[in-house]
Amino acid sequence: MVYKDFQDLRLSALGLGAMRLPATGDNLSEIDEAETAKMVAFAMEHGVNYYDTAWGYHNGNSETVIGRVLSKYPRESYYLATKFPGYDLSNMDKVETIFEQQLQKCGVEYFDFYLFHNVCEMNIDAYLDPKYGIFDYLMKQKENGRIRHLGFSAHGDCDIMKRFLDAYGAHMEFAQIQLNWIDWSFQNAKEKTALLNKHQIPVWVMEPLRGGKLASVSADAAQKLQAMRPDEKIPAWSFRFLQGIEGVTMILSGMSSMEQLADNIQTFEADKRLNEQELTALLGIADDMIKNILPCTACRYCTAHCPKGLDIPMLLKLYNEHCFTGGGFIAPMALMAEPEEKHPSACIGCKSCEAVCPQQIKISEAMADFHKKLQAASF
Repeated sequence: MVYKDFQDLRLSALGLGAMRLPATGDNLSEIDEAETAKMVAFAMEHGVNYYDTAWGYHNGNSETVIGRVLSKYPRESYYLATKFPGYDLSNMDKVETIFEQQLQKCGVEYFDFYLFHNVCEMNIDAYLDPKYGIFDYLMKQKENGRIRHLGFSAHGDCDIMKRFLDAYGAHMEFAQIQLNWIDWSFQNAKEKTALLNKHQIPVWVMEPLRGGKLASVSADAAQKLQAMRPDEKIPAWSFRFLQGIEGVTMILSGMSSMEQLADNIQTFEADKRLNEQELTALLGIADDMIKNILPCTACRYCTAHCPKGLDIPMLLKLYNEHCFTGGGFIAPMALMAEPEEKHPSACIGCKSCEAVCPQQIKISEAMADFHKKLQAASF
């Protein structure tokens, strides 16, 4: 197992994410605890010492199960991370209640790592609002030793991260972002990583395989990669990419089977980061995978001509994400921060924006399709 130094700790470079634990059936809230225990035993035996859970994973059952499974091991043999669920604004005034329940659910007296969960457009104002006392309470728990290391995770844009760091950056010890070879440019992960490096905040990686989407590529792409590394499986390329990114300390993978766990542990037996030729090839494949997204350059000519005052570049960016991912929570979550009259449904199809778009994007059609997709996802 490759290990990384973090302050006075030695962390396994691969962490087990408890968001996609094996389930007993189609109901993901029903975790297969026996299989999870086998996976954790295998992980512990092979040097994995970091386990990441959260309040909402598996409909609230992840913390309970992972805590129960880890209770079989000496407390000093593993590091446990969980998060304050600020993705739900109704939780903002419940930080003390939730934190105490999390300790009980996990069966521990302290958390090694604790995060402000999912800092984004929807919740940044609440996270920064002193009336909720979230920051003050978590800092107090750190002073009392019930939180050993405090950090945050973020799905929001770089500007949102900057606001959070301006307020609390001096106290953040690590930051968890969505980082992989697709999102290096597609979700501005390169810029986010540079921001964290500037603040000298170690990078924790989530979605290294983008929910499994990067576990396979087209036949042509696979042939190209295998010609350069014949013995490397396709999922391993994602981890090799991350091994070469400055600041990356922890790579979390939400593994849901023993096969996935064994493969990933084998990958992390060595640090075999990509060379320049391999990196160029992989990012070229990424470009091919996103070439069909709408080519908005955010020139903002359109916004000056929209009678509804829509932030069209922002909406197109969310539309591209939603289409590429095949749904997901990022676009709906971001739109929750916007008033209804600024949603894609507010587009009246006048095409004034299209008349001035240098890329000749059919914006009105995109807005209509985006609205349709969002409506379908709500059922």
